[in-house]
Amino acid sequence: MERPIRVLVAKPGLDGHDRGAKVIARALREAGMEVIYTGLRQTPEQIVEAAIQEDVDVVALSILSGAHNTLFPKITKLLKERGVDDVLVIGGGVIPEEDIPFLKEHGIAEIFTPGTPTSAVIEYIKQHVKRAVEK
Repeated sequence: MERPIRVLVAKPGLDGHDRGAKVIARALREAGMEVIYTGLRQTPEQIVEAAIQEDVDVVALSILSGAHNTLFPKITKLLKERGVDDVLVIGGGVIPEEDIPFLKEHGIAEIFTPGTPTSAVIEYIKQHVKRAVEK
């Protein structure tokens, strides 16, 4: 039996609002995924360590603070430095359209902005997660 997709939902930086992250976490759980939520105010190092310890398939980052161009690339860089190259990294939150190409160049597979249906996030994950043969 194949194990469910494991998703780490993380709030990097100093955001104090996590309603969106909790909505996504619940939708992913209801879609049959295992979800680990890190809570608020996580450093990139904490997020990467949690992703490795939890052996996740996806890291879903949520941000409202405007620090996405700094924090998201730092997380993908740290994952690479730790040899983690089979994890899908996605982001969401209040992110201007003009910043999305930069984030994608730095390893964020997709960005979901406010108003994106949770079903779109679920489908994207299901279609793009890289599963190791025996993870």
